[in-house]
Amino acid sequence: MTGGNVIEFAVAVIMAGAISAVVKGFVSSIIMPVVGHFTGGTNFDDKKIILNESVVDAAGAVATPENAIMWGSWVNTIINLIIVGLVMFLIVKAYNKSKKPVEAPAPAGPSELNILKEIRDSLQK
Repeated sequence: MTGGNVIEFAVAVIMAGAISAVVKGFVSSIIMPVVGHFTGGTNFDDKKIILNESVVDAAGAVATPENAIMWGSWVNTIINLIIVGLVMFLIVKAYNKSKKPVEAPAPAGPSELNILKEIRDSLQK
């Protein structure tokens, strides 16, 4: 790996972290409220399948916390993943378009020795 590739990789990691944070905010603040609106005011962060109810003792303290599968948060995470993947794909595609194409070296012609052999062979005829 050359020095340029290491720097490109470091920039990609930093960009991915920043883009991930932006997309997480976009999904939680913009996308999910719109989805919630069209699903009857549903907040997906609150969606869960309760496996065990929480147990509250006589003093009002939680003796056993609730055990639940938080599938709504998982849906948010999947939407984040899809959007981050799409954004990273578009960035890489644009970056690859902006790079200059690497030109293949010109094919090497016959060597001096080959030319001398051809001259010798043509003189012998």
